[in-house]
Amino acid sequence: MMTERMEVVLGTRNYGKIAEFRALLKGLSIRMFSFFDFPDLPKVKEDGKTFKENAEKKAKAIAKATNKIAIAEDSGLVVDFLGGEPGVRSARFSGDNASDKENTRRVLKLLYGVPWEQRTARFVCVICAADPNGQTVCSEGVCKGGVGFEMRGTHGFGYDPIFIPNGYKMTMAEMDQTQKNKISHRANAMKKFRDSLKHFLDVRRKRM
Repeated sequence: MMTERMEVVLGTRNYGKIAEFRALLKGLSIRMFSFFDFPDLPKVKEDGKTFKENAEKKAKAIAKATNKIAIAEDSGLVVDFLGGEPGVRSARFSGDNASDKENTRRVLKLLYGVPWEQRTARFVCVICAADPNGQTVCSEGVCKGGVGFEMRGTHGFGYDPIFIPNGYKMTMAEMDQTQKNKISHRANAMKKFRDSLKHFLDVRRKRM
C-alpha cells in the first residue's frame, strides 16, 4: 500500500532556497509547491524579533491561505562584532529592496579593518511547518564560521560569498550544492526537522 503524498507549500520566493529545500526534503512522501504556484499569496511582513517568530508567522499565514501544510524558514547571518547584526534583518540589511550584493557589501564595509580573529559569525536557520489550523513544529540549525575580507565564489546566495565555515578555507559560495548541504545552517536545521515533519505529516494523514 502506497503512502499518500501530502501537498506541501514551500514559503519562499527565493530560487536558491527552493532548490535547497527540494534537495534536503528528498525522499519524503510529499508533493512540493512554492510561492510561484500561488501567485496571489500575500507577502508576509517579517517583523518578528527572532528567526523563530518570523518562520512561524510565515508558515501559519501560508497554510491558512492555501489550506495546505506550509513550510517556512527564517535565516540570516549573525556577526559578533556587529552586535548580532544583520540577524533577522539579513535580507533587508541595506534596505527593503536591497540585493544580496548590496547587503553583503554593507557587512564588508562595516567590518573594514577588523582582524580575522574578531570576524566571528554564524548562520542561523529556523524551519517551521504549519497546518491550516495553526499547529506548528520547528527546528533550528547553526553553522559557525567567520566573515572573509572579500566576496569569493559564484554558488549559493545571500551572504555565502563572504562566509567561511569553521574548518574550511573556502566560502560557502565556493562550495557546490552537495558540499554545502552537508554543513549549512539550513541542512543542520533540516536534519532535526525531517523526523519532526514526518510525524507531523503522519498525524495529519490519519485524519484524512
